[in-house]
Amino acid sequence: MGRADVLCAGIVVADHVCAPIDHVPAAGELVTTERFLLTIGGCASNTAVDLVKMGVRAAVVGRVGSDIFGRIVADMLREHGVDVQDLQVSPTAETSQTMIVNVVGEDRRFIHSFGSNAEFRATDIPLDRVRQARVLYLGGYLVMPAVEAQELARVFAAAREAGVRTVLDVAVPGPGDYLPRLAPVLPHVDVFLPNDHEARLITGEADPLAQAEVFRRMGVGTAVITLGAQGAILVNEQVRLKSGVFPVPFVDGSGGGDAFDAGFIFGMLHQMGTEDCLRYASALGASCVRAIGTTPGVFTKAECEDFLRQNALPIERL
Repeated sequence: MGRADVLCAGIVVADHVCAPIDHVPAAGELVTTERFLLTIGGCASNTAVDLVKMGVRAAVVGRVGSDIFGRIVADMLREHGVDVQDLQVSPTAETSQTMIVNVVGEDRRFIHSFGSNAEFRATDIPLDRVRQARVLYLGGYLVMPAVEAQELARVFAAAREAGVRTVLDVAVPGPGDYLPRLAPVLPHVDVFLPNDHEARLITGEADPLAQAEVFRRMGVGTAVITLGAQGAILVNEQVRLKSGVFPVPFVDGSGGGDAFDAGFIFGMLHQMGTEDCLRYASALGASCVRAIGTTPGVFTKAECEDFLRQNALPIERL
């Protein structure tokens, strides 16, 4: 498919999502839902699809199994226009899957099998393709056991030496000692995008501004702490910002963070200022939660720009 503007590396998943149900069933109880959706999931897949919707050429670098779900994920990515030439098929592991249970008025619940994502390594990212891109994005770092810090640091350093911007997001499974895995990598990261829960587990800091300052001291160019319904905190050398959110009907939060990442990357690609990057990120993140699944509700470029013309995002300097 030629050169990709953005290489989206990391977690690739087949998602099984239910429309919101009234309550979590008790043992032996049957609860019905309006529909189930089998769709693309995982940071790399979601972000790539969202970028293509915004008119960006995007490729996925990751691993699936040789099972039916791997074939479905690859086919869906192709149908969305995502380049999958660097999507490897594992001969030994099944495709990663997640069951997402949505309950009215509650945060979603996840049941996950890690599958082939456990085999993904930083060395899977082809440096020749990196050097042809404009942005290298890795999503799901810290939850992929085979991604070693020093290997990832070398890949990110090579990207920046070639003039490619680097963006990192994480998934944090629970309490742990994560700073040693981030220390070699963050000096090579232009934009780091954890949510506040992840950042608290990593840093031990409860205040999102303090979390962002920790990552800045570790070498990140721009630290963005996403806060869900409370917006986001952004800190870089020039500014410290707090953004609000766009009010939209909430159906399913799955993929909202990945959509935020895609919007921020879109702004970077178009050389937008920091506040406009936040506006596009927040708009895409908001659009995602209007529908079940990680990508169906995400704006196209035309829809996003029309939405931004009609809606203002509150942003304040700290």
